[in-house]
Amino acid sequence: MSRLGQKPIQIPEKTELKIEGNLVTAKGPLGELKVELVDGFELKQEGNELTINPTKKGIEFNALWGTYVSLIKNAIEGVNQEFEKKLIIEGVGYRAAVQGNKLVLNVGFSHQVELEILEGLKVEVEKDTISVKGIDKQKVGHFASVIRSTKKPEPYKGKGIRYHDEIIRRKEGKKTV
Repeated sequence: MSRLGQKPIQIPEKTELKIEGNLVTAKGPLGELKVELVDGFELKQEGNELTINPTKKGIEFNALWGTYVSLIKNAIEGVNQEFEKKLIIEGVGYRAAVQGNKLVLNVGFSHQVELEILEGLKVEVEKDTISVKGIDKQKVGHFASVIRSTKKPEPYKGKGIRYHDEIIRRKEGKKTV
């Protein structure tokens, strides 16, 4: 049993939810997102509440129940308010810039790293901070992780790209006797 799945999903006034078979479409002031469910789930919309219940029994349906509730909640939240991830660049000479639809990173390699910005995302760079914004939570998180993976923070000096709220545990260097 899913604790998330048992609770109804609240739908804000500005959001329009359309259910067509196994496809849930959330439409709001910022755009439109679709979530596709597998067969075996029943969707009921009563007023401004949506309930999801599995029609089949099994471990996989219990596992997917909470996942689908979470995905639909994220879609509803995303069409009303953008998701944002912030990354911080630390290191001498480390820079980032947006050129067209590419993010260009200078992070200590012999070459610049160019990352194609995914459709539906906005990337802003201010000094040493990169902000990734968008209505799709999965895309925002994925692109932020791709940026971070180009130069992960190292534990001795803390150089690299890290999330805004991430804490890097520092190690002590070699000791001489």
